Amino acid sequence: MAAPISNAIAAYTNAGRVAGAGPAAESGGASFASLLKQAAGDVGDALHKSEAASLQAVTGKPDLAQVAAAVNNAEIALQAVIAVRDRVIQAYNDISKMPI
Repeated sequence: MAAPISNAIAAYTNAGRVAGAGPAAESGGASFASLLKQAAGDVGDALHKSEAASLQAVTGKPDLAQVAAAVNNAEIALQAVIAVRDRVIQAYNDISKMPI
């Protein structure tokens, strides 16, 4: 029984090495976590721009087309974040249901 466990550990270690040497690591690309962090920051920026445009619309300064575009961009970004969140939760639930 000790041999299969040591084989599993060796396979896990090798998988970690292979995953670390992927295209992103070779080309100096960003990690998945940093991509998610950047995407969350971009969504936050879109929401802030939408809010600022809406506040300016109350005062009558910007064009209504600009306000509509900013609100639409914020809505699309928020829907994308919700879709990613739902997929992450679904993946977590699928992994947690896997037999060990």
